[in-house]
Amino acid sequence: MSRSAVCVQAVTCPAVCCFGSGSGEDSLDRLLPPAGAPRRRSATSLSKTEPPLLRTGTRTIYTAGRPPWYDEHGAQSKEAFVIGLCGGSASGKTTVANKIIEALDVPWVVLLSMDSFYRVLSAEEQTLAASNDYNFDHPGAFDFQLLVATLKKLKQGKSVKIPVYDFTTHRRQKDWKNVYGASVIILEGIMSFVDKELLQLLDMKIFVDTDSDIRLVRRLRRDITERGRDIEGVIKQYNKFVKPAFEQYIEPTMRLADIVVPRGGGNMVAIDLIVQHIHSQLEERELSVRALLASAQQTQPLPQTLSVLESTPQVRGLHTIIRNRETSRDEFIFYSKRLMRLLIEHALTFLPSQSSVVQTPQGHEYEGRSYNGKGITGVSILRAGETMEPALRAVCKDVRIGKILIQTNLDSGEPELHYLRLPKDISEDHVILMDSTVSTGAAAMMAVRVLLDHEVEEDKIMLVSLLMAELGVHSVAYAFPKVKIITTAVDKSLDDFLHVVPGIGDFGDRYFGTDGSDGWSDEDQEQPSY
Repeated sequence: MSRSAVCVQAVTCPAVCCFGSGSGEDSLDRLLPPAGAPRRRSATSLSKTEPPLLRTGTRTIYTAGRPPWYDEHGAQSKEAFVIGLCGGSASGKTTVANKIIEALDVPWVVLLSMDSFYRVLSAEEQTLAASNDYNFDHPGAFDFQLLVATLKKLKQGKSVKIPVYDFTTHRRQKDWKNVYGASVIILEGIMSFVDKELLQLLDMKIFVDTDSDIRLVRRLRRDITERGRDIEGVIKQYNKFVKPAFEQYIEPTMRLADIVVPRGGGNMVAIDLIVQHIHSQLEERELSVRALLASAQQTQPLPQTLSVLESTPQVRGLHTIIRNRETSRDEFIFYSKRLMRLLIEHALTFLPSQSSVVQTPQGHEYEGRSYNGKGITGVSILRAGETMEPALRAVCKDVRIGKILIQTNLDSGEPELHYLRLPKDISEDHVILMDSTVSTGAAAMMAVRVLLDHEVEEDKIMLVSLLMAELGVHSVAYAFPKVKIITTAVDKSLDDFLHVVPGIGDFGDRYFGTDGSDGWSDEDQEQPSY
């Protein structure tokens, strides 16, 4: 097994996969499905990223996008389902975990190893570890306080940082892994059932029971090949620490398990029973956020947090051009960019500022204003939101850019999170969240929820969109009353397909030319993310 935190995140079926919130590539063309892969019904163009992380035998495991984990109020309404896998060293816990993940075929699974949470050793302990005289198989060797805090946040849907432990140097590496989002979390480790507070976080407890001789052979092979140990040192450590620890601390916790799996990963009967139970638990937690939004009666006036760009003759003229179905793609792009520039300039006026006095070249003082904040990050909701990035970069020097891919599942009608790449320390910035159009507000709500899960303050988020429906405005404002909503126009209604009316058509298709012509064709219309 890998001797550091292993996480499998998210990702389109069949092919988008990302490791933590900071991996992946910026460009949308990195998110396309691999050659020969069957196409999933989706709302926008699928994209391709690095090879998937989890492979079992000759198979590659793909998962679907992450459905809503919050209600129509924007609050988390379901926690991740946490499975604890316990067993002796080299009992096959990771193999069982991978078999469960393969059989589950559910979106956004995280596999977390306790090996990442070994304590930082003192100088004296480092010396003992180098001579195989330090007991890594004792509860005191683990940082349970950090593990419990991390698992609590991950279960609540928050972004977390996972330490990476280097077994060669017996130290934590400098760079920790960013992990975000899970419908299912699998925690595996020899001491998974030892700590009472950790035990309370587990929704299902599985003990992997494997013969001691088999475990010894596996440990010899692993420690010699993966950790550079010699056979004498491995046997010494096994007899001195591993075997006594199993008998004293690990084996007694078998009685706490909901299910005991004899023979490890080869016991497919037990694994099938586990998978059936997990599926039944997940079905009870399913939500239908978009349906709730679409059926909501929005009779109240537009919220105070909404700011609509002044409808000058120039702005109305630009809308006339880009709303016209006969407008060519070249003109649609040109005039959309003009409108985006005006919109972004308008949005920047809502950033906090402070008085600033400077000296002019003539030697006189000028009292003006300067930005009063740590930094500014733009986050585009792919794919159409990406078209607004050049306008932001043109007026905001050195702005950092993040990306979120949300697609509508045409079977369930729900938005699904497939990919995200956010800059480090985004929690300290004001964030400009960009999408071309907002109808029900379901996709925008999901994007805002992602930012909040990464500890961005709600009042530091601005949702910026060229065109919004009243329903979308109300949905976002009701769920997140501190988010500033900025647009160039608000249309009154939606049609039966939840498209904005009178609307602008599918902005992404018209901008990128994926409707098959320079004009707009209803027959080629793809359903956007909402």
